[in-house]
Parts: sequence; structure tokens; C-alpha cells
Amino acid sequence: MRHGDKINNLGRTASHRKAMLSNMAASLILHKRITTTLAKAKALRVFFEPLVTKAKANTTHSRRVVFSYLQNKEAIKELFGTVSEKVGDRPGGYVRIIKLGFRRSDGTEMAMIELVDFNEVYNVKSSSDASKKKTRRGRRTGSTATPAVAAAAVAAPVVADVVEEAPAVEEAPATDAADGAATPAE
Repeated sequence: MRHGDKINNLGRTASHRKAMLSNMAASLILHKRITTTLAKAKALRVFFEPLVTKAKANTTHSRRVVFSYLQNKEAIKELFGTVSEKVGDRPGGYVRIIKLGFRRSDGTEMAMIELVDFNEVYNVKSSSDASKKKTRRGRRTGSTATPAVAAAAVAAPVVADVVEEAPAVEEAPATDAADGAATPAE
């Protein structure tokens, strides 16, 4: 039984696992995106995210702590330089794991792990809206909206245009009603 065993050993000894995760984290920092197995990607996320959080505070102590994990000077320069600038305002979730399917040779599930702020495909909208400050709203306008009500709410602007045009059509009979014959208004 694995009660309380939270670490994925990945079929390796502790020293081998530590070295592998260190090398993968350095590669992720330098290349911004790597392809690996899904299990290794999930283990790398747990290993990597605290290092990026430490890199946000650019102090000598945090550099030494991160270097004790990575053992790669170029990766440290990149992490404390460009990576920490891009993720400075992000509260967490620095990496994204995208499943790629199964490897043909042994059927292992593959995944791509990438730094979130360095993907230009997903961040097109956020880079253009960077100047706008978004706030969180408490409720929607219809608190218990069903899909039919939501569809009606989407169609509401079209109905409003028809309603605005309708009085313009009815004004012509109203001017003819000056003779004393009243026409019923809708």
C-alpha cells in the first residue's frame, strides 16, 4: 500500500531522480519547451515551480538555493533574467503540460511541458489585453440561468433592435389618428 507516499519515484534511485529532474529543469529553462513522458512532466512541474517562485526574489541567497538544485550557471542566468521578468506578476502555475498521445514504441503517454508566458500562440489575447485591468465579478446577471434563458439573453440585442424599429412604423398611423379615431397601440 502507498499510504502517504506522495513522491513519484519514476523507477529510479533518489540520486538518479534528482539528477534527471535537475537536467530536465535546466533544459526547460533554456529551451522554454521540452517533450517527455507524462509522468516525468508531472514530476518536473512539482520540482520546477518552487524554483521559479524563488527566482522572483533576485537575492544572493535565492540564487544559491536555486543553484543547489540546478547546478547549471547558464540556466540560473536565464531563470533570474528573462524568465523571472515574464512571470513576475503571476502568482503560480508557471508551466503548462499538454498531452501528445502515446509513444509508438512502448505505448507510454507523452506530453509537452512548456513555460506558460513564453508561448505566443496561447498568449496573443493576453498580450493585447495587458493594459486592461480585469476585475472579478461576484454574480452573473441571471443567477439561475438555464441554457434556454442564456440563449434568449444572447438574442436579446437582436430583439431590442426590432422593438426600436417597431414604434417608427407605428408612428404613421398615429398621425392619421388626429381625426379622432384612435388606433390601439401595442
